[in-house]
Parts: sequence; structure tokens; C-alpha cells
Amino acid sequence: QVQLVESGGGSVQAGGSLRLSCAASGAIWSINDMGWYRQPPGKERELVASKTSGGSTVYADSVKVRFTISRDNAKNTVTLQMNSLKPEDTAIYYCKADVRRWNSDRYTTYWGQGTQVTVSS
Repeated sequence: QVQLVESGGGSVQAGGSLRLSCAASGAIWSINDMGWYRQPPGKERELVASKTSGGSTVYADSVKVRFTISRDNAKNTVTLQMNSLKPEDTAIYYCKADVRRWNSDRYTTYWGQGTQVTVSS
């Protein structure tokens, strides 16, 4: 079994910063893509930022410059530093990882339970 555990959400005023962390554990052989998605109230889940094991990174246009994703492949962790937060960043943030388990030859997508980020104006 594979688990993703997120931490670091909370409430902050506009212009503030938060740092989200996610740790993957379990029978993990390797992780390809690992990153963050978010679901604002009443909207679809959307990509925020993601990073492959090789270092390729993608950001949503709305967070470029303000957010930075980092990853520790050896520890199976990913972090999202969020600066200059805006009210429109309010959402539930989910960690996602494409994991190859020890007894498998394919990658499976796993999700964390989600962490709430609230930005007030």
C-alpha cells in the first residue's frame, strides 16, 4: 500500500506565505511525477505544479513566479512554497504521485487526503 500525507495548510491574509509538504510512504519502487493539485470551492480540480523525478517542472500560469515546487527523490517528498498568496488561491490542495510499487511494472496514481488553504483579503 502507498500513502501520501500532506501538511502545512492553513489560513493566511493576502500577500502572505504558506508551505505545503507531502511525504509518500509504503512499498515504493520509484515515483515518476509528483506534485500538487487544488480544488477551489465549486470548481474542478486543477494542476498547480508538478515535478518529475528527472527534474522537469510545470506550473499553472496563475501561480508562476509566486509558487515554487521542490522535491527530494531520496525521501519521496515534495514541497510547495507559496508566496504572495491571493484570495483566489483558496482551495483544498492535494498531493499527487505516480508510483511504481515493488511488485508492479506499471505506475499508479495516488492522492493525498487534501489540505485546506484559505487566503483572506
